[in-house]
Amino acid sequence: MNPQATIRLRTGSRMPVPGLGTRELIGDTAGTVANALQLGYRMIDTACDYGSQAGIGDAIRRVGVDRGSIYLVGKIEESDDAYEATRQHLGNIGVGHAELMLIHRPAREDVGARLWKGLQRARGDGLARDIGVSNFSIEQMQALEQETGELPVVNQIEWSPFGYSQEMLDFCRANRIVIQAHSPLTRALRFTDQKLAQIAQRYGKSAAQILIRWNLQRGTVPLPKANQNDHLQENIAVFDFELREPDVAMLNDLNERYSSLGSLPYV
Repeated sequence: MNPQATIRLRTGSRMPVPGLGTRELIGDTAGTVANALQLGYRMIDTACDYGSQAGIGDAIRRVGVDRGSIYLVGKIEESDDAYEATRQHLGNIGVGHAELMLIHRPAREDVGARLWKGLQRARGDGLARDIGVSNFSIEQMQALEQETGELPVVNQIEWSPFGYSQEMLDFCRANRIVIQAHSPLTRALRFTDQKLAQIAQRYGKSAAQILIRWNLQRGTVPLPKANQNDHLQENIAVFDFELREPDVAMLNDLNERYSSLGSLPYV
């Protein structure tokens, strides 16, 4: 793997890894995203309720990176008209399409077939290249397929060595669904874990770099958030080492279904 690494979706599209999460990144969104793009990040993740869309658009125009090399991920909310929300979301950024649009979370009344059909329409009209979901369980994705005939290409969920589901990983691998890992750094709440610290010391890397590298080697796509330039640099400097199998196994064994947000909705 290298800083230009991508992962192939089952549709044939290629997704850069890793990406930049922008949840709560509203202090200087444009400046942070511009710095990230200059450092080599090419995937930017946002949502209709993040409030970061305008800043992302400003950053893209400010830096002048070719739009064709930027991978934008957006999310519509469960109460939205998915098609109209996609159009508004793109308008807030100032772009004509997103590479990936997701249902942010399952609808309360059903699995989201209405939302999914709206995203399918948006994709058909060129507003989104691919479509997927976020915070869905295996059962919810299966129900979505039963109602609409199509599985998502991505499920974006909270994912770290401290909280993940092997069953979810196996299902997604079997069905060629890419797991995007939000909050892959546990919001720094588990950085002092003794075993994580020991592994980081062995490689001369930070806890954050170990967590990101674990994701990459497991085939999941991390979306770490950072707003300081040194953290942005640190989070992308993960291609000059590889975790040895015993250390991957040690990290796997940290799993306790932990969530920095309170609970993992997909288990």
